[in-house]
Amino acid sequence: MKQISDQQSNSVVEPLSPGRRTFVKGIAAMGAGVAAFPLLTTTAEAKALVPDSRFPSESSGAVGALQVPLTFQADKIDWHGFDRYDFVMDMQNQAITPFKAPAGEESGSLGNSAPGQLRCVVVVPKQSAPGNPWSWRGVYWNHQPQAEVELLKRGFHVAYISVDPKPRAATELAMDERMDELGMSPRALSEWDAWYAFLTNQYGLSKKPVFVGMSRGGIFEYSWCTANPSKVSGIYADNPAMERPAFQRLRTLARADVPILQVCGTLDPLLGAYASAIEAIYQQFGGRVSMMIKEGYAHHPHNLSNPKPIADFIEQSVQAVRVPAPAFVGDNFVRTAYYSVESFYRDYPDEDTYITCRGPLFSPCYDRYEFSVPGTPTSTAVIVPSTAAAGMPWVYRAGFVFRDAKVDQELLARGFHIVTAPVTTNADGPLMKDWDVAYEYMIGHGFSKKPVIEGAGGGAGEMYAWAIENPDKVSCVYAENPRMRSALAKSQPLDNLAPLAKADVPLLHVCGTLDPWFKDNTLEVEKRYKQLGGKIQVIVKKGVGHTPLAPDDPAPVVDFIVRAATQS
Repeated sequence: MKQISDQQSNSVVEPLSPGRRTFVKGIAAMGAGVAAFPLLTTTAEAKALVPDSRFPSESSGAVGALQVPLTFQADKIDWHGFDRYDFVMDMQNQAITPFKAPAGEESGSLGNSAPGQLRCVVVVPKQSAPGNPWSWRGVYWNHQPQAEVELLKRGFHVAYISVDPKPRAATELAMDERMDELGMSPRALSEWDAWYAFLTNQYGLSKKPVFVGMSRGGIFEYSWCTANPSKVSGIYADNPAMERPAFQRLRTLARADVPILQVCGTLDPLLGAYASAIEAIYQQFGGRVSMMIKEGYAHHPHNLSNPKPIADFIEQSVQAVRVPAPAFVGDNFVRTAYYSVESFYRDYPDEDTYITCRGPLFSPCYDRYEFSVPGTPTSTAVIVPSTAAAGMPWVYRAGFVFRDAKVDQELLARGFHIVTAPVTTNADGPLMKDWDVAYEYMIGHGFSKKPVIEGAGGGAGEMYAWAIENPDKVSCVYAENPRMRSALAKSQPLDNLAPLAKADVPLLHVCGTLDPWFKDNTLEVEKRYKQLGGKIQVIVKKGVGHTPLAPDDPAPVVDFIVRAATQS
């Protein structure tokens, strides 16, 4: 876990190809008293800070000047300085009609619904933001509303519908059973559908609202959003709960690229049971989920005293535009998000505590594509940099790129593509012909003819085997705690290093002294390669075993790779 002062800026590279969607890199510095992670407060500022931003043009109607607010046909009262309009929904036919709020609700409160009815509310900004964006809360109206008040100032509408819950069981229940009992019935889902249709069709609010859910409100926002992933711009969940059917539908939400921000207290019992579980599952599905975990806070208070981080997340979720997929992935692909999950421990004076921050709001985020290269049996995966470096340098590697791959993350920041070679499921290991086909396919789409060859652990031996068969197609070889064994090779890589040495291919190994393969693999490679006249560097991690694979400081490795790729 890093303090914010440990962060380093990335080099700017020459722009060549599109990469990541427009999403803030480090939004939570606002209110933190530091400036290492700039807040993108305006479109112009964002464009200046992020060369390859995907902010829509002013002519697209998604950004620009505020516009005249919508007119609602209902009585209005004041809510935190803004006009509030009240409606009721008939639970039998789901008809929605204006409602006159009782005296006393000027303070912001909302009375209980009459039998057979659901109270509904819309609060209108002074001027509407283009596209009429809105936030939707489903329980605890007016509780800690500071983020919604901030959104109103930015031109968002704020909407609410009271809850039609499942019948509650009278027996003692485990927590997950209780959340299911308090969850959303099929009838309630249809009532939310009716409220959504009313606001979007009759009044022209955006077809993709953002959601605000606190505690039990998480049940309702996650239930409706996972059932309607194409109708969601983003989710803010505060110490949320969730019912089990929604857990099972998180994959659809991730595939729709819906960003999630969860704000939780370290002492809250729902953190481990729900928020952390949602985070882990959503990451595995390739979704974008960011966490802000408040040190020493319990279930209350919700929200942040300074709501700027939350409001910025919501605003930029609405404004984000997904770029077209690169041509090399073809028409049939799966796109997910790749980002580090390293935690950063930051001082938030407005909250009178430190907050642990992680996820794509606090680390660069990239598109990862899985697609089929014609002539290969399984998919190839490519992580695309935000801005490609000149010459289209790339890493050709074996094995899934995990979220702790520091070297790959730094190379992405330098404009390298990261390509994971296809591995058949019908043999003991990869096949040379499949990797040859994938290589030819990538260079046929403009990638450098001399990629960086990279492998970790058992994957390193396989990549060495391909490099040995293709030494003229390699800029360098980088290995982390490698095992020099290959099912791909005609002869084992440790005994066949001469082609690489003859082609003057530089090697770099990072290895722990306690790794079981350190002496018989890395040190043996070093000895033999030097005897062959080859160039090799070894970075030794004293007292470290096989994991973690990545070096503590990726800078020397990245400098080595960039230098080799530039010179090849």
